[in-house]
Parts: sequence; structure tokens; C-alpha cells
Amino acid sequence: MKIKSIIIDDERRARGILRKLLASNAPNVEVVEEAGNLKDGVELIRQCNPDVVFLDIDMPNYAGHEIGKFFDKIDFEIIFVTAYDSFAIKAFEMAAIDYLLKPIDISRLNEAVDKLTSKLETRENELNYKVLLDSLENKESQTIVVSFKGNKKAIKLSEIVAVEASSAYSIIHTKSGEEYLYSRNLKFFEDLFEDMVEFFRSHKSWIINTKSVSSFSKSKLIIQLDSGIEAKLSKFKKGEFIKLV
Repeated sequence: MKIKSIIIDDERRARGILRKLLASNAPNVEVVEEAGNLKDGVELIRQCNPDVVFLDIDMPNYAGHEIGKFFDKIDFEIIFVTAYDSFAIKAFEMAAIDYLLKPIDISRLNEAVDKLTSKLETRENELNYKVLLDSLENKESQTIVVSFKGNKKAIKLSEIVAVEASSAYSIIHTKSGEEYLYSRNLKFFEDLFEDMVEFFRSHKSWIINTKSVSSFSKSKLIIQLDSGIEAKLSKFKKGEFIKLV
């Protein structure tokens, strides 16, 4: 899995070394940004929504461990980077928080990344299980788990405006304007929407949510949907579609 990371360290050289070590030894960890102090790092975290932050402890103005002052909830992983400090190391180990000692040992870095990957995969599985259990409890599928910007996200089926075929994949179009590539074909969604009368197979390449129709052209066989989406209408489906809407 691809992991988005940010490095926060007041030493430029230290940031460069860690970036190179990650590129050479953990290519699945992508460094999207770096900062030389905690306040700038906090802004980058809010902008980039990383999976993990490599955070130096000893920095001027704000130490790395003060990051909790800037967030009501820390929804990203942190791997602390520090020079040897017996008290800090003991504190990390007591709290089961991962850390790296400077100078960074490659085998220790690989171990930390492996633990991080397992943790993130578990977090994704938690979302998958939640969607599954909700569906079983309610006797119907209400949400679907999609990949988005390297993470997993649950979206409600009622938020789907249309699903468009794309070779062996499908593109899910939503009311918010977001698009998600899903690794199943359109037949999968046709079966999924079987008991949801608002969804209609308008074309061999399109399934639409009829509640999201804003207008349509009988002559051009084009359906205008919410969020500016244009779907195709098969001439063989035109009569059935007109009755529906």
C-alpha cells in the first residue's frame, strides 16, 4: 500500500537523509512534504492529510511531543525521531509508540515501516468490517468502501449519482463531485442496486440514479445529472427511462 508521509525536523540535513533512506528502503512511503518546525508542520498536516508523520523531538520553540496541543484528535500515525534520550525511549516503549534513533539504522527503519504498514492495513480492515457488519445488521447494503488518495473511504450508496463503465473497472460519480475508480465491472453494480429502484441501467456503459436527473435530451440521448455529469441513454432504453422519470 502507498503511504503518505511528512517529515518534521529542524535540521535540513536530517530531513534529507531520512527522505533518501525512505526512497531507497521503503518505496511505498511517499514523502509529500517536509517542514523545519512544528508550527509549519502542523499546517502541512492539515493540508495534506498524511498517513504518518516522522517527527523530530528536539526542535526550537515547540518540541515534537507538543504536537498534541494543535489537534483535538490525532488521526495520523507518528514515528518520533530523536537523539538518544533514555527517558524518552522508555516513554515511547511504555506507550507502544514507535520511534527512530539518530543516526537512523536502516534495519530499524524497515521494522518501523513494516509495523506502520500493518497498522494502516488493520485500520482499513476495521472500516471494511464496519461496513460489512452494518450491512448484515440492516439486511441491506448501504455503503461501499472505495480507495481514495491512498486511503480507504466509505461512501453511502445514496450519495452515488451514476456509475460509468471503464474497461474492467467502474467510475463512481457522487453528489459531492468526487469520482472513485472501483475495481469491479458494471455488472457488479447492477446486481448491487437490484433492490434499489432509483438506480437504472440507462446504457451499456452507465447506471444512473434517477433521483439525480436534472434534464435529458430525447434527440441526443443524453441525461444531465447532478454535479454536471452527462450520462448516455440507449435508444433501446428510452421508453423505459421516460416512464421512470
